[in-house]
Formats: sequence, C-alpha cells, structure tokens
Amino acid sequence: MGILNVTPDSFSDGGRYTDVDAAIEHGMDLYRAGADIVDIGGESTRPGAARVDAATEVSRVVPVISGLAAAGVPMSIDTTRAAVASAALAAGASVINDVSGGLADPAMAGVARDAGCPWILMHWRGHSRDMAQLAVYRDVVAEVCTELLARVENATAGGVDPGQIILDPGLGFAKTAEHNWALSRRLDVLVDLGFPVLFGASLKTYLGRLLAGPDGTPRPVDRRADATLATSVLAVAAGAWGVRVHDVAATVDALAVWRATGSPRLAKP
Repeated sequence: MGILNVTPDSFSDGGRYTDVDAAIEHGMDLYRAGADIVDIGGESTRPGAARVDAATEVSRVVPVISGLAAAGVPMSIDTTRAAVASAALAAGASVINDVSGGLADPAMAGVARDAGCPWILMHWRGHSRDMAQLAVYRDVVAEVCTELLARVENATAGGVDPGQIILDPGLGFAKTAEHNWALSRRLDVLVDLGFPVLFGASLKTYLGRLLAGPDGTPRPVDRRADATLATSVLAVAAGAWGVRVHDVAATVDALAVWRATGSPRLAKP
C-alpha cells in the first residue's frame, strides 16, 4: 500500500502533494512502482495534528481519486468520516482505511456494509491531540487484540461481512516506542486472530529514536527508509497481509528478495 497524503501537515510529506496534478502524478508513480493499492489521505493523523472539517477533506481527496481512478489505479481512502468515505468511494476508491476502527464515526459501518468493500479497522483510542495520554497498557498485545475484536464485533453487528475486515495494530497511535516494538515482535498473535493484517511503520518517530545519534537526536524522517524496509519484510514474514509504506519501489524489491529465499513464516517465539 503506497501512501499519498494530500495534506499540508503530514509528518513525512506534508505540503508536497497539495496540488492535484502533483498528487495524481505521485499516485501514478506509486502504482507504477508496484503498489497494489494507493492510500489517499486528506487529514493528517500525526500526533498533535489539528482536525479539518469534512468539506475540506473531501475537497482535497476527491479530485485526486477521480484522476487516479480514470487511470485505473486501485485506491483506499484514509479517513475516519463516513461522509468522506462515501464521497471517495463514489469517486473511485475501493477500500476504506479507517484509523479509528469505526469509533470516530458510527455511520462508517453503514457505508462499508452498503459498499461491500474492504474496511481496515485500526486500533485507536482517540484523536491525534489526545492519543499520547491514552498510551497506557498492562499488556499491549493482549489489549490491542481485545479492543480490535470489539471493533470487529461492532462492525459485524452493523451488518458488515467479516470477510470485508482487515485489522491494523495502529503503531504510534496511543502507543509508545516500547508498545510499537512489542506489537511488532508479537505480530503473529494479531495474525492468528484470523483476519488480514495491515502493518504501517513507515518512517515513524519510533524508528528515528531507535537510530538516534550519539547525542540522542532522533534520526530525521528522510533517513529512516532502511529501517522501514526492515520492518516491512519482518511484518510480511510474520504473516501480515500488507504493508503501508512511502517508498514502494524499495519495498517491492526487498519483498522480492525475501520471497526468492522461499522463507516460511517466522517461527513463534
């Protein structure tokens, strides 16, 4: 899954693709590089980000989705709002990527049900401005699994077919670096819940902290690509259905090497 943020304030590429033509061209580049799906987002969900209204979000994503749909590019819409998801699906998107797992907008279940499209439910405890204080767990792996299964139960109660559902552990969303590493280490537990799993670590802050310099300064965003590649290969080896990344070409190459080895799924610890 290739990431295309059409926002002015996303942590890695904010402002680079606010122009519709530039965004469409980048989406085409991601697709040509091997992305199976391009994930379009019109509202930043980085820690501390301010919210935008639904109309602004729609105005950002729909022209880009329409342009890419005309070129045959498969797309997901990265949104927590049912109205935005509906507009995006009408414009040509075919997957809903909901970082709130349906919690932010109860109407999202009805949109997914009626569309019959895949719905990615990410683990989430609150919006960007609040999520840091919500990163409190006794057992992060067990609690994330329990809370995700509650979201699945809610979705299916709303008429969503379980076969539509994909899960995402939500790295960095109400998670500390230690929580992210624990979820990465035991991704097999989430995979064994029986739903496809999307893994998204691309360029995130916890990788920068891992690779901090001698003075403790985190590795900047533009120097986290190699670490991202490692997380993506390890996630697929652990059974992940997909990885959400900024650098599609390098990820495709790395996964081709992994597949060529014929390596099995990683053994459980």
